[in-house]
Amino acid sequence: MLVLLPPSEGKTVPDGGAPVDPASLGLPSLTAQRERVLDALVAASARADAIDVLGVTPGLAAEVARNVDLRSAPAGPASSVYTGVLYEAAGFGRLTAAQTRRAATSVLTVSALWGAVSPVDRIPAYRLSMGTTLPGVGALATAWRPHLTAALDERASGDVVVDCRSASYAAAWRPAARTEWLAVKVLREVDGKRSVVSHNAKHTRGVLTGHLLRRRTAPTTARGVVAAAQELVGTTLATAVGTGLPSNLLEVSLHPRPARGPRTLELVVS
Repeated sequence: MLVLLPPSEGKTVPDGGAPVDPASLGLPSLTAQRERVLDALVAASARADAIDVLGVTPGLAAEVARNVDLRSAPAGPASSVYTGVLYEAAGFGRLTAAQTRRAATSVLTVSALWGAVSPVDRIPAYRLSMGTTLPGVGALATAWRPHLTAALDERASGDVVVDCRSASYAAAWRPAARTEWLAVKVLREVDGKRSVVSHNAKHTRGVLTGHLLRRRTAPTTARGVVAAAQELVGTTLATAVGTGLPSNLLEVSLHPRPARGPRTLELVVS
């Protein structure tokens, strides 16, 4: 399996550690593009209008300023730099050694700066979103697409892609038509009515990711992913935001693949 995650908006600054070495990251074919985007981000972050260029609010000015020193900043495992609801729910820090090895080969975070990194790749905290048009590089999803296609099409061939990305990051790479591709959608059911959720959706995708990493075997087909997800039906996933009530997984279903795009793996929570 190949699980695709979005990065978290907030990042945890590593407490010490050697700086990032782009050439040491996984998917080495991305190194040249990583260097190009890194140089462009450092230059853009040093500009007087950096906040406007990067499309962030004034409250994030300190994070933008930190980008200027990315080449010398301390780096740590991506699974600890990326924080937030999804990553906490996945519990990367609580995996066994064997499960961590599975995560290293089966999980990728699609990144505006690095293209894609595994949980064990060492990176610094940074501020850059995939929706940015970066001077000298252009629209990042478009700039990364050919590089990610070359790097990931072969990796995903013959496997199943479990896609937990948000739309802007999904735009950077679409698996080939021959690949089994599942987009994870989360609905909340209240009084018989179902609606799309956001915060609890991130948590549910994280729980699913952690479950896929912890089970005895990793699924390699869409049918296997559905069976794995169904193992969570009836379990309490979290406390629902806004109600304080337990959120339970009620139902798992797999929708047919449309003419274009992924099949939908639908998870319904209470």
